[in-house]
Amino acid sequence: MSKKAFLFSGQGAQFVGMGKDLYDNFDIAKKYFDEAENILNKPIKKIIFEGPEETLKKTENTQPAVMLMSYIAYKILESEGITADAFAGFSLGEYSALTAAGILSFEDGMNIIKQRGLIMDEQSRKVDGAMAAIIGLEPEQVEEICKKAGGTIVPANYNSPSQTVVSGERAAVEKACALADEAEAMKTVMLNVSGPFHSPLLEPAADKLRAALDTVKFNPIGSVKILSNVTADYHSDAALKDMLVKQMYSPVRWTKTIEKLAADGCEVFIEVGPGKTLTGLMKQIDRSKKAYAGGTLDAINKIIAEQK
Repeated sequence: MSKKAFLFSGQGAQFVGMGKDLYDNFDIAKKYFDEAENILNKPIKKIIFEGPEETLKKTENTQPAVMLMSYIAYKILESEGITADAFAGFSLGEYSALTAAGILSFEDGMNIIKQRGLIMDEQSRKVDGAMAAIIGLEPEQVEEICKKAGGTIVPANYNSPSQTVVSGERAAVEKACALADEAEAMKTVMLNVSGPFHSPLLEPAADKLRAALDTVKFNPIGSVKILSNVTADYHSDAALKDMLVKQMYSPVRWTKTIEKLAADGCEVFIEVGPGKTLTGLMKQIDRSKKAYAGGTLDAINKIIAEQK
């Protein structure tokens, strides 16, 4: 049987109505949606199923919502005997991966991602930051553009060999987009996000995140293979909290993460959570691997049919 890597969605994958088909068809989905309401002490089902989009898009709601959806999709597949040989998550998805892998309990996972969302939101409001996707240039070209743009700006997400997201001061991000256009980028897109995530502008909130991480219990990683966004290598118990703190203001090395998983023998990549963003990036990084998006009833049924 082919080795499987489970990939957990990041912020931006959310949409109003996600998971309703899972809630209506799986008892396990009902169980965790209901538990999440109690843990978060907010009507997360209503926010996810009914919106409005502006409410769901708030970082403090988005992060728990995406994590909840991802965890439920994983638990459904696990209950059907489809399990992971390795785990990786994109930004907040790293916490979903840690929870799915049992390093964090469901309650602790939901609690820490709620706190992380609030911490990131609070820090983002203190700065005039932005993020933009630059498509059609190599990562090294984008790194040079960031140096030329001036101010605080860095590559934030190395999404694929031809797509890099930059993050930092709004003026610097706008300048970088103009420089990218001059360098004949295929496209530049200002992202509709609430802050300059994965940039040094969030580093002042590091101590708050560390304090929050100290309130939850991390189980030993043991033989679980789970990758860090910061290093694109496997987490260790000794460095886990440090890497999660650093992750908030450091780049997500997604291309190298996928390359590492492929090099270690993963042939099937299953995106658990809303949307198809990570599946789309898989096609840009390594088209030779089988990739599934697994965030809807139909998609999950297809995975069960083909991989069970």
